[in-house]
Amino acid sequence: MKKVFALMIALAGVISVNAQQDPQPVEDISKVIQFKETDHDFGKIPYGKPAEFNLDMKNISADSIAIEDVKVGCGCTTPKWKPGPYAPGQDFDITIGFNGYTEGAFSKVVTLYFKGGLSKVIKFHGETFKAPDNAAPANGAVSQLKQGGN
Repeated sequence: MKKVFALMIALAGVISVNAQQDPQPVEDISKVIQFKETDHDFGKIPYGKPAEFNLDMKNISADSIAIEDVKVGCGCTTPKWKPGPYAPGQDFDITIGFNGYTEGAFSKVVTLYFKGGLSKVIKFHGETFKAPDNAAPANGAVSQLKQGGN
């Protein structure tokens, strides 16, 4: 019984010492990767027409970096990317595609995950518009030409 009690006290001491150690600092991604933009504005795009933009980045650290994953907020967004590695000073990009099948204003996110536990949320937004069903008035002259004439 004394051995069990002594073992429990020793185990509690080890847990206490480990809990009091400072956690490893999480590195700030802005000291590793420079992003050209983090909130892309598509402006107005036609409804249902795919659109895409290149998210330009630069490795500003002293070590190579790699992309581990790219997660999108919905199925309307498609990223194209290569894991790397990307050397210090190297420029690289991810192409973010959007299918355009959202009516009106839209706002979406993409989360980038890098080696070493770093991540960054990228946003994009815009507005879709639908062309009227009858975008141009009928032209009677065209009908006459098709009928051969007069």
